[in-house]
Amino acid sequence: SVAWSTLQSGGSALDAVEKGCARCETEQCDGSVGYGGSPDESGETTLDAMIMNGDTMEVGAVADLKRIKNAIGVARAVMEQTDHTLLVGESASLFAENMGFIAEDLTTNKSMNIFLQWLKGNCQPNYRKNVFPDPSKSCGPYKPRAILKQNRRKRHANTHSHDTIGMIALDQDGRVAAGTSTNGLTHKVPGRVGDSPIVGAGAYADSSAGGAAATGDGDVMMRFLPSYLAVELMRAGADPSAACKTAISRIKRHYSEFFGAIICANTTGHYGAACNKVPGFSQFHYMVSNTESDTPLLKSVDCF
Repeated sequence: SVAWSTLQSGGSALDAVEKGCARCETEQCDGSVGYGGSPDESGETTLDAMIMNGDTMEVGAVADLKRIKNAIGVARAVMEQTDHTLLVGESASLFAENMGFIAEDLTTNKSMNIFLQWLKGNCQPNYRKNVFPDPSKSCGPYKPRAILKQNRRKRHANTHSHDTIGMIALDQDGRVAAGTSTNGLTHKVPGRVGDSPIVGAGAYADSSAGGAAATGDGDVMMRFLPSYLAVELMRAGADPSAACKTAISRIKRHYSEFFGAIICANTTGHYGAACNKVPGFSQFHYMVSNTESDTPLLKSVDCF
């Protein structure tokens, strides 16, 4: 993989994470990263990304980024060319253009078709509740319902609606970096930001302990900062698999049906992963490149 070859040629963990995520953005990995996928309620593709330097604890992130394909590149520019951590929306796009990134349409025939099919099917599924007209049968525009019935909608884990590239890198100097990139949830409410660009939720890195990155139902997962929790557990001596498992268990306690997984790696190069078992998602696959093998290894973990 491009990230591993970067490390092998003496590149930094940060470069590896940026290049690895950027490759995925260009190749539209899984349809869930980069342009032309996961259109929101208005048919537009918007991107979220984050990169973290576990040495300096600097972070750069962008959310609800429009018209710029290389979201992880913009995130790195936020980190290296501003004192800020997170830029969002229209202003983030403007910043990117000023920094030399090219503005282009992120819509493709594929994302337009996903959007049109959704409109044809009365905008199902969507992420609205307690609104009028009834969001389970009709499209908006929506207004708040006069009488609030607390209907906690049964969330169905849609294992195809969302995925993310999440990456952890450990370089020859023992530096840890982590990053994520995603186009978010298909048919999301415009302006929605998931876990991916949120520090400690989508990813976290600390060169004195390790790194973690999460994927899945970001709206639920970000409430628990699973990546931060996993890194703290590794700092306290937990091995990566156990740290990942505890982070998932913490979320399960409140949302037993959530769809999600997390990967963890410590400073000695040990790694692990964990996922929550839901219908259609009983195993999580992830790639590992290290000095022990010439080719990237496809690993899997059974969900619990």
